[in-house]
Amino acid sequence: MATHNVVAIVGSLRKESFSLKIAHALAKLAPASLQLEVTTLHGISFFNQDLEAAPPADWLAFREKVQKSNGVLFVTPEYNRSIPGVLKNAIDVGSRPYGKSWFLGKPVGIVSNSPGPLGGVSAAKHLQNILPGIAGPILGQPEIYLNAVGDAFDDKGQLTKESLQKVLQQYIDAFAAFVEKQNH
Repeated sequence: MATHNVVAIVGSLRKESFSLKIAHALAKLAPASLQLEVTTLHGISFFNQDLEAAPPADWLAFREKVQKSNGVLFVTPEYNRSIPGVLKNAIDVGSRPYGKSWFLGKPVGIVSNSPGPLGGVSAAKHLQNILPGIAGPILGQPEIYLNAVGDAFDDKGQLTKESLQKVLQQYIDAFAAFVEKQNH
């Protein structure tokens, strides 16, 4: 079985973000057929259509990373019942110019999370609304909205909550199978 490289895009800039910790946990739990490249969005400048003719180097680097991947996994918190602005900006950068989305054809996974009880479900649903037309197929089952993640990691960022580890393992195994199916 081939190894598929997936860009795991973290929707938070916070150094100790739960999304970043979850992305790293998923990378460790991924089967051998899946290699996750955890990617933060630091340094991606704001999308501005005036710059499309001569895109900034940070846009080109992000687009190339997505283009070289076999899939995209979004790991995001929920901000004000939606996705963080930095994630929407990255999607705008990666989906332009019009008709040339770098996400197109890439199988997509969505992992939302929150220290609260709802698990970022509104953020995940907004991604499900934004991505069709600019990305490839979205893994429909299992859906994953991680709640109560505030106590899931130790002070070194290692996943310690066994119930969360089981859910993440089921998800990453299903996502690996989905990526495999979409890439042959």
